[in-house]
Amino acid sequence: MSKMGLQNSAAVLHGINDLRVQDWPIDTTVPARHVTIAIKAVGICGSDIHYLEHGRIGDFVVTQPMVIGHESAGVVAEVGTGVVGLSVGDRVALEPGVPCWHCKACREGRYNLDDKIQFFATPPVHGSLATYVTHPAELCYKLPASLSLEHGAMCEPLPVGVHACRRAQVQPGRTVAVLGAGPIGFVVMLCAKAFGADEIIVTNIQQHNLDFAKQHYGGTCFADQVQPSRACQAAADSLWC
Repeated sequence: MSKMGLQNSAAVLHGINDLRVQDWPIDTTVPARHVTIAIKAVGICGSDIHYLEHGRIGDFVVTQPMVIGHESAGVVAEVGTGVVGLSVGDRVALEPGVPCWHCKACREGRYNLDDKIQFFATPPVHGSLATYVTHPAELCYKLPASLSLEHGAMCEPLPVGVHACRRAQVQPGRTVAVLGAGPIGFVVMLCAKAFGADEIIVTNIQQHNLDFAKQHYGGTCFADQVQPSRACQAAADSLWC
């Protein structure tokens, strides 16, 4: 299907502290089994900030202009051939990693462990902070009417909390300690509460983060801006008393 006439722009990282909003190319046709999404909400992840400030994360180095962003949701604008279950106008959340589907991990259903996965905003793969993004239809999930597009963008970080709570076997009767009240810490707290934890303890060196946690999650908060280890010890004492 033709995309002629769509004007695309993106937030492009050119180097350390060099982020530009500029015109960005878009294919003139939608590949088979793909959809083009008009992006409406994108979360800013700590990795985006790290690439902006340092130009790399470990072995992943920004060596050429790269579109940032990987927590995203939007509205289907165009549909390629062979797509089933999605139509123009559907609101969707995008899964940002495109696996090979052929390796051992993929065949076992653990495609998130594919070491060749093509993940948004991980050099050299471009991200989703753009007007339009074309993506495999099978990795775009229709949002129910009860969820906003902003909620849809948060479908990417939310599984971090779900996975952590599953690994920790969080359930009613458990007390949970979350060390760090940043965005992911808040997600873990949210999930721990949903999993039924009796008490949630959180540590952080910034009091306003702890105030937010206490207001919105009802956690028992510990803060020590001089010696964070003392806050960790207080949490540990509470857990094991």
